[in-house]
Amino acid sequence: MGKHPKPVTALLLVLCLAVSCAVNPVTGERELSLISEEGEISLGRETDVSIRQTFGLYDDPKLAAYVSGVGMKMAPLTHRPHLPYSFQVLDTPVINAFAVPGGYIYVTRGILALMNSEAELAAVLGHELGHVNARHSVRRLSQMILIQVGLAVGSALNDTFAQLAGVAGLGIQVLYLKYSRDDERQADALGVDYARRASYNPGPMIGFFDSLQKLGDLSGGRSLPGFLSTHPLEADRIKNVTALLDPADNRLAVRNEEYLARVDNIIYGDDPRQGYAEAGAFYHPTLRFQFIPPEKWVLENTPRQVQMISPDKQAAFLLEVEQSQDSLQGYAAKKAQSLENRRLLDDQSLTINGLASYHQLYDIPQAEAETLRARLSFIRKESMIYSFTALSTTAQFGKFDNQFFRVVRSFRDLSDPRFINRQPARLLLVQADGRQSLEALFQARGVKKDLWPKLAIQNGLELTQVPAAGRRVKIVR
Repeated sequence: MGKHPKPVTALLLVLCLAVSCAVNPVTGERELSLISEEGEISLGRETDVSIRQTFGLYDDPKLAAYVSGVGMKMAPLTHRPHLPYSFQVLDTPVINAFAVPGGYIYVTRGILALMNSEAELAAVLGHELGHVNARHSVRRLSQMILIQVGLAVGSALNDTFAQLAGVAGLGIQVLYLKYSRDDERQADALGVDYARRASYNPGPMIGFFDSLQKLGDLSGGRSLPGFLSTHPLEADRIKNVTALLDPADNRLAVRNEEYLARVDNIIYGDDPRQGYAEAGAFYHPTLRFQFIPPEKWVLENTPRQVQMISPDKQAAFLLEVEQSQDSLQGYAAKKAQSLENRRLLDDQSLTINGLASYHQLYDIPQAEAETLRARLSFIRKESMIYSFTALSTTAQFGKFDNQFFRVVRSFRDLSDPRFINRQPARLLLVQADGRQSLEALFQARGVKKDLWPKLAIQNGLELTQVPAAGRRVKIVR
């Protein structure tokens, strides 16, 4: 048989022919771009769907409208006012804000709990508008395409798992791209400019940076990166922003009280109603199921799925749920279509803890990498089908298969009210009396002691400081 051109080589040739230069809307300079503005908007629209499905929007229409309102005050004043801007609040405690191509901008409820004024919110949204208007992510994606295609980087296991987990698309990869120092500096300057144009005082951006420095990156390895992991905060960024401020900025709006009223009662930390791990088990009160994840594996829970990664990163496990009236075998056939070049090795039907289940074992040959092996397990619980996908290389699979099957066999109904009736903690506002220190106020209000240092930062105070009488202070209960 004759040799065929490698797909990577063919794609590289196509991209090389497609490489073009575009004029940057902010600088007016010509730069590399593989993505047109029309393509950028389309990419953003598709990515927005994935982000909503994966991370979920925070269920507070009034808060969502408030955040969107602040963003839309600035959007018409940017260098690209014609883009279809969208501002959304994601339901995750991770402290983050980010933008994807085309004008789709997100803040998390975690970052909203950190801020203390509408001016801070405007500065953060303005910063993300800066990334969009200067096409930073588009340029970074263009560079990434050329590098990845040219070098064929990545591993079969990572790529296949990303595809199964729904994060293999080009647009969603922007969440994991680190901006350069120059990009961050430019986005900071644009954020100051856009906030000022919308009559917000850009000065509180400094306080936000200070809080970030004290908190550090709190993402803890979650699926969604923390703000500092994609927006590196060097000391000179604070110095640069400080140099951009003007005494006249102090006459512009800050709006502390208006902002704090909006975040009063916001969910704080993980929401147990979306599932939580405790004492070696995972519980989902809303869907009423539980299972035992592999010991010491990294577990990532989002509204759409539960991901589990082995400590050596040689195996991965994915749990998803979908409402379906299909038979388990019919549903499995549809699910298996995402595994290209699959070869069925075995299948069987079992009853697990009173629930019907169906299991398949596949080999998945790779063109230029070791063959993968996948175990797909499907369990019906009422109108829902729960899909477990276990993945490793054929050489490593035997080492993990007992753990894979043990997890599936541990899946069962959740009926214990102790685990079902968990409620999330909430950020609440109380008035200081002008006599108690912040530490004494926390103690008097029954705030858990391990939260005191973080809450002090989120209030912009030291624990030993005495908040002024009448000042609203954030607590958690």
